[in-house]
Amino acid sequence: MKSVVVDSSVSVKWVNQIDEKLLDQADRLLSDALSRSVNLLAPELSKYEIDNALLKKKLDLPRAYESLGTVYQLPITFVPESEELAKDTYKIAQEAKITYYDASFIALAHQENATLVTDNPKHQGKDKEIKVIPLSQYGAKV
Repeated sequence: MKSVVVDSSVSVKWVNQIDEKLLDQADRLLSDALSRSVNLLAPELSKYEIDNALLKKKLDLPRAYESLGTVYQLPITFVPESEELAKDTYKIAQEAKITYYDASFIALAHQENATLVTDNPKHQGKDKEIKVIPLSQYGAKV
């Protein structure tokens, strides 16, 4: 089974689909995870990014609570940050001139020898050592 790191720009599409694009591709990735053809991974901090994206959508409390609950039902292994992963993340962020948050997904993909799927290829695609698939192209090959 292939490991795939999903960034928050993808995960948020599974939690609340209001004003989201590329839902078919995101649903295909989720279906692949549910059928166990891919193993989804994300850094622990992605939960905060997903939840912040929901906050920006200004959902009412019942809808927000439903969406927040969905985060914990997704077939994603949320990986806690280790000291080694933090150092790799920092180095990547500094060299690529991107945020620590964006670099954390790249560092995890390095650590796990995984493909990174993102709807934010502008920043995530700066690392040439890992395979990055824009969500718009998901399904061609992982």
